[in-house]
Amino acid sequence: MGQTRLHFIAGKIEADRIFAALDAAFEDDGLPLAVLEVDEDKDIHEVSLYADADVDGVEDRVRDILTGLGLPKPVEREVLPDVDWVSRSLEGLKPVRAGRFFVHGAHDRAKRHSGDLAIEIEAGLAFGTGHHGTTAGCLEMLEKVVLREHPRNALDLGTGSAVLAIAVAKLAHIPVLATDIDAVAVRVAAANARLNHVKALVETVTAPGFHHPIFARRAPFDLIVANILARPLMRLAPEMAKHIKLGGSLVLSGILDRQRDAVVSAYVGQSFRHVLTSHREGWVTIHLKR
Repeated sequence: MGQTRLHFIAGKIEADRIFAALDAAFEDDGLPLAVLEVDEDKDIHEVSLYADADVDGVEDRVRDILTGLGLPKPVEREVLPDVDWVSRSLEGLKPVRAGRFFVHGAHDRAKRHSGDLAIEIEAGLAFGTGHHGTTAGCLEMLEKVVLREHPRNALDLGTGSAVLAIAVAKLAHIPVLATDIDAVAVRVAAANARLNHVKALVETVTAPGFHHPIFARRAPFDLIVANILARPLMRLAPEMAKHIKLGGSLVLSGILDRQRDAVVSAYVGQSFRHVLTSHREGWVTIHLKR
């Protein structure tokens, strides 16, 4: 049976408030939620909730929650076809090499070489298959940082499909905390960790921010990788500083070339030192040290 996507537009601050309220209200129902940035410059974000039964009742609850927040929004519906989105998402994708890493789907297992650090990803509904320039740039930077610094405790913030968390676990054989605000992404991340035989090292948690108790238990980290977007990364700079060890490294991406200086400035203001910026397909990956 196909799903129905209920969706509406909001600004970033509103979208975060609404997401938190919907997440709490529908936690027991297990309905997937997502927030997508449609236009960064215009601050347009789309909040989506996916329902496969009692769509009218779910929509009524959504409208009640929006009204209770004082943020009434026009809620639109999109009926999704009954499609195997995991298979569809990987159709036609070619494997990607980034340093020693080889990111591929199940259909390209035969293309692995001896010596590859192979990462098999079934992307599902989560972002981050390794084909985006930001992910590939992070993989190349992580290889350099991990081999040089030998971290012992790492965080993948905004893990998506867990490509980066799996990469660190495979390369360094250390515990990695992988968090995301999207419960769907976290489920996909956990499945991918199992698929790549690093489930014992990669802990996946749905966490909307650093206030989640998992960070207090697992911090401080000596390596944090975050492939998100420039503005959230800039806002997170003070929290990053609180949760990383002195001398620890940050690997940041999801940043356009033109946004690089602003992001670096935000972290320099929190006593980070810029080490290296790499460029790939119009995006940058930044290495900073505390």
